[in-house]
Amino acid sequence: MDQERRSQWLRGVLDMCVLAMVSGGESYGYHLVQAVEAAGLGPIKGGTLYPVLLRLESTGLVATDWRQGPSGPARKYYRITAAGQATLRQAVLDWQSFSSDVNAILQRGNAILQEGQST
Repeated sequence: MDQERRSQWLRGVLDMCVLAMVSGGESYGYHLVQAVEAAGLGPIKGGTLYPVLLRLESTGLVATDWRQGPSGPARKYYRITAAGQATLRQAVLDWQSFSSDVNAILQRGNAILQEGQST
């Protein structure tokens, strides 16, 4: 996949993906970076993730607290709030509708291309 396109798509959905990941339980930044990559969305940098986390925190969708790391410095842990849960529920519905519309358009375009190749 074209990396620039993937980066553009990821920028559009990273907030809700991070919110969904935090809904599964508390997490800290580096763990979320690993989880995003493990989920197949590719590598992201802290400079991309931490503004997302700050935005989610400043809008009240996640809450935070600092805890001593098991073998190092303190870590900032993120957990979803009630407002974050409500936002995530709505985001899932919105995404399903939006992605369904995009898929329909792309499938129509691909079908037209396929018909053109067979003639």
